Amino acid sequence: MADERVSHWEGVYREKDDSQLSWHQDDPSISLELCDMAGVHSGSSVIDIGGGTSRFAARLIEKGLRDVSVLDLSEAALDRSRRHLKPASDQIKWIAADVTTWTPSRSYDLWHDRAVFHFLINADDRAAYIDRLRRCLRPGGHAIIATFALDGPEKCSGLPVVRYDPQGLSEVLGDAFSLVAERRHMHPTPWGSAQSFQFSLLRMGQ
Repeated sequence: MADERVSHWEGVYREKDDSQLSWHQDDPSISLELCDMAGVHSGSSVIDIGGGTSRFAARLIEKGLRDVSVLDLSEAALDRSRRHLKPASDQIKWIAADVTTWTPSRSYDLWHDRAVFHFLINADDRAAYIDRLRRCLRPGGHAIIATFALDGPEKCSGLPVVRYDPQGLSEVLGDAFSLVAERRHMHPTPWGSAQSFQFSLLRMGQ
């Protein structure tokens, strides 16, 4: 399953530019707002899961953070981000890995995921993701997880997804996490349609 995911997303990022990606977002304003609510500051450590060609990491660098990592299973996506973000890319740690099979080597203050978790339709993959989430976050750390909302699309990039509301997502993640804040967002695609997202800010217990 992991190999199939890598093959799929490598193909997507090699064949399409950002203007052809429905999920692309030039301004990650909701994620940045939730970072502020989580108390993220210049000394915080952040990992962006499935960062791809997202602008989120670059905005964190602009805000003065110096411990930012981006994980994505597509080398093509990471290469494109490095080229786009030069010279800021030198300040970011780039990790090519599938989050469900990745072995974390350290912990972070904030875990950010915009539109990865909803692709995990298999319970074992979700359990593997949650295991990495719990191992990566420092006690009292925060996670921002954005997925398609209950009224959002049933597929993305030709793949089925699992839709969530904040309460349902919190239940899936388990008792170690408490829901701190939530946001609804209608994401405009590059070609003018809208996708319904939910953003959840969660805190891991001590």
